[in-house]
Amino acid sequence: MKKHLIAPVAALSAGLLLLSACATEAEEPAPAATEAAEETTEETTEAAPELSGTVLLDGSSTVGPFAEVAAELFNEETGVNVTVGISGTGGGFEKFCNGETDGSNASRGIKDEEKALCEENGIEFGQITVANDALSVVVNQDNPLQCITTEQLSAMWNADSTVATWGEVDGLDAGDLAGEELVLYGPGTDSGTFDFFTEEINGESGNIRTDYNNIGEDDNQAVQGVSGGTGAMAFIPYSFYQENLDQVKGLAIDSGDGCVEPTVENLLAGEYTPLGRGLYMFPASSALERPEVLAFYEYVINNNDEIASLAGLVALTDDQKAEQLDVVANLG
Repeated sequence: MKKHLIAPVAALSAGLLLLSACATEAEEPAPAATEAAEETTEETTEAAPELSGTVLLDGSSTVGPFAEVAAELFNEETGVNVTVGISGTGGGFEKFCNGETDGSNASRGIKDEEKALCEENGIEFGQITVANDALSVVVNQDNPLQCITTEQLSAMWNADSTVATWGEVDGLDAGDLAGEELVLYGPGTDSGTFDFFTEEINGESGNIRTDYNNIGEDDNQAVQGVSGGTGAMAFIPYSFYQENLDQVKGLAIDSGDGCVEPTVENLLAGEYTPLGRGLYMFPASSALERPEVLAFYEYVINNNDEIASLAGLVALTDDQKAEQLDVVANLG
């Protein structure tokens, strides 16, 4: 792991002592040399200051585990405390745009009304992609289905849906499940996952039937519900699906070009459409003026593979890392 602490100047001091011992007793170090050494030490200190303080983050439950891992590792190296709240993407943006946090974690882009609130309160910000993700459509392991189309998903989930059983979905070969009640689990309206799914599948953010089981920000409730009901379905972040492969089954998605499995390879290739997505951190420009905040976001990109792996997410590609380091540099 890359270290960000100040390099000791002991080697420089030892070198100066050795030179002094080899000189005659009457010789004194040249004033210019002494001044140059002092200036070098001062410049080193100014270039890599000791870090301290606190960084306040809030937002997405999907980005939350990633942010928590990054916070712990960064604290171990620097002593800087990074606190991570999880109030959902929407709740995080509300706090951020009211000036309550240094950065907001999000599983979608910022909405126009959220931008307006930030502008009203004088909050300028940047957007950094920190990981790759996808939404996985999951069903009970006894469900015979292997693939579902985006049109069929919309028929189940949109606000006008009257589908009550699996057999009522046009073109869906539900087999023995045809008469089984359709039981849906999904996140609350503050969730970026909610916004992303409803926009990509139902054509408009917030377009969803009202009789689904609202799990708020707790994706584990969706896993429990689906694993316990033969006719259940949910959409959850890819990381939660991977954590629960022994409890739920992920469906391949057909958006018009055939069935595509929810795998890392398909996600990075851009083939898992339309449910592949990025995960983001939004730092406030004013917060980035503090060295500990800027160092944290640089750390997130420089140590992305380790953080993403520990958090169960898909790390950035090398090209993405280079691009995002440029973004951070321009923001700072």
